[in-house]
Amino acid sequence: MIKSAVTVSLVDEARGGPFVFWDGIPDACAKAAELGFDAIEIFAPSGEAVDLHQVGSLLAQYDLNVAAVGTGAGMVKHGLSLTDPDPAKRAAAKDFIRKIIDFGGEFSAPAIIGSMQGKWGGAIDRDAALGLLAEALNELGPYAERFAIPLIYEPLNRYETNLIKTVADGVAYLQTLSTSNVKLLADLFHMNIEEADLPAAIRAGKGYIGHVHFVDSNRQAAGRGHMDFAPIAAALIETGYDCYASAEALPIPDSDTAAAATIESFKKHFRS
Repeated sequence: MIKSAVTVSLVDEARGGPFVFWDGIPDACAKAAELGFDAIEIFAPSGEAVDLHQVGSLLAQYDLNVAAVGTGAGMVKHGLSLTDPDPAKRAAAKDFIRKIIDFGGEFSAPAIIGSMQGKWGGAIDRDAALGLLAEALNELGPYAERFAIPLIYEPLNRYETNLIKTVADGVAYLQTLSTSNVKLLADLFHMNIEEADLPAAIRAGKGYIGHVHFVDSNRQAAGRGHMDFAPIAAALIETGYDCYASAEALPIPDSDTAAAATIESFKKHFRS
């Protein structure tokens, strides 16, 4: 059964970005539980920045899980990417991600690689960048497997990456890896830009999608844009997807309204 989740960012440098809650994990847990979410998704400054005992206690108190943990602070806060021409910076990027994997692993939550995949250009061409990314995923996928969780790789839209932009290209890329422990993140906002047919793309990704960002066409909460969620939800259910639909959405007009709109849309399409 597909489960619901809502994002909380702890990264000041990302303020204004597409995360629903911004006032700490205790606040996010209390509000998520009150609205009926199954989990929170955490965007942390680093793997060591969060009190694991506090998070565990809050999850138990509110009967919540952690859906996933983001690695984007590695780029936003530290300027690190897996395709940096500098070997020292690539090594630092992988170390940052390992620590996020360790953090998420405590709660059986996979780490997401989105912006930290980087881009090609300048000193590095596309083939070289994809080669470096594959090298990193082939290291980090098995590392995540120690916690019996996958590593999640996110295709992004053309304005955020020039590497992998569609689910089909993501599937083809994963098939070139030596590890089978990397899954795709199907982010509906990015897909709205890059895919000609979102339900068809989801069906083409059957068995390869490990996480979904449940968000509308304008990157606001589901139900606040023009996306038709009914066929998307049907495709996810048809393909046997049974992980999280997580709200990585702008807090417009405010966090509480965005969270409420998300859970209303989630229940309409996945619980009716």
